[in-house]
Amino acid sequence: MSDITKEPIEVPGATVPFFTYKEGETQVYEFDTSKCGPPEPMVNAMAGLKLIDGPDKRLVMINHKKPMGLLDKIGENFALLEEEKLPDGRVKLVFGYKPGASEKANLDDASCAG
Repeated sequence: MSDITKEPIEVPGATVPFFTYKEGETQVYEFDTSKCGPPEPMVNAMAGLKLIDGPDKRLVMINHKKPMGLLDKIGENFALLEEEKLPDGRVKLVFGYKPGASEKANLDDASCAG
């Protein structure tokens, strides 16, 4: 496995640092809200999902728990490709583009019910 160089990226509306890197031909965007309370995980996820505009892009979210409110809000618009419990108890979620559905997602409503 080669070393991945993560570059910081400016994401409009984000309140935590975002990073980008390549995995093969896939552009990956990553952020960590594991130390944040609501509504920051939702706000940052919605900002990050706006970057996923094709099948060659992925969004990696690291959080302190599975963000059920986020998953309910985005529904079937994005594919939850991977869910992994990290050794330290955090959760890693990988979201991908879903042709015909991702374009319809309302990513402007980043409110969180808790």
